Amino acid sequence: METSREDVGIAIRSAFLQKGTQQRFSLLALIILSLFFLFIENIETKPLKYLRSIIKDTIYRTSSIVLYPSKGFKYTFNTIDQHLELYENYKELKVENEQLKNNIFKTDYLELENNQLRQLIEDQIDSSTSLVSSKVMLDKQSPYLNSFVLNTGSNKKIKNGMAVLDGKNFIGRIVDTNFFSSRVLLVSDLNSKIPVVIQPAGNQAILNGHGSKKPTLEFLPENHNLEDGNKVYTSGKEGIFSPGIPIGQVEIDNDVIYVSLFSDLNQINFVNIVLVDSLKDK
Repeated sequence: METSREDVGIAIRSAFLQKGTQQRFSLLALIILSLFFLFIENIETKPLKYLRSIIKDTIYRTSSIVLYPSKGFKYTFNTIDQHLELYENYKELKVENEQLKNNIFKTDYLELENNQLRQLIEDQIDSSTSLVSSKVMLDKQSPYLNSFVLNTGSNKKIKNGMAVLDGKNFIGRIVDTNFFSSRVLLVSDLNSKIPVVIQPAGNQAILNGHGSKKPTLEFLPENHNLEDGNKVYTSGKEGIFSPGIPIGQVEIDNDVIYVSLFSDLNQINFVNIVLVDSLKDK
């Protein structure tokens, strides 16, 4: 038996009518239930008060418990966000701290360099001869060769043979001159031989370099009576250097007469060059 179109339409309308009846009944039931609760709320009896109290406490506690995950998630999120922010601030502060340290180091170095230059200027003022200040560019120190390369040359009227001073102390002489640079042969070099005079006896000798070791005094008179602490100066013999430039003091060890230099050759950054004391150009 085939189902006609009218039967299908009737079935659909019936279903909609039934659904509408259920919805109307549900709405009516809710209205009645609400009126019932409102009526009960206004009744002031102890059992109902206890019941309302229990229901409200249950609702409040349940709501509080339900909110715990949300609060916990929010707290965790805020904590993580704060830690990330603190980490970013830490990185920024670390960079700023490194910059401040570098600035402090630069300031300290500039202050040190300024003090050294100031000392050079004071030495030039106190000196009776013409001096030119120069900076050590290269420090060639080895067991056999000891020399400095300076950042000034013939452009500052520097010539071979000029005396080089650390403060007021003699440390070597110019042996090679270029236009913008020059080389200093230090008194400790193997090839360095400087005529000197020893006070107070006034003995003449040659200060002989030995590389990394302390220089020694050679060609002393046989009857010399040198003692530890006797001062050694340039003698000015043969007109190579001005006399009386301090070099060091006598130090006798196992009958070998060494000279302990007044200047530490490993700690020199700036020097003064005596312009008036020079050999003729070769």
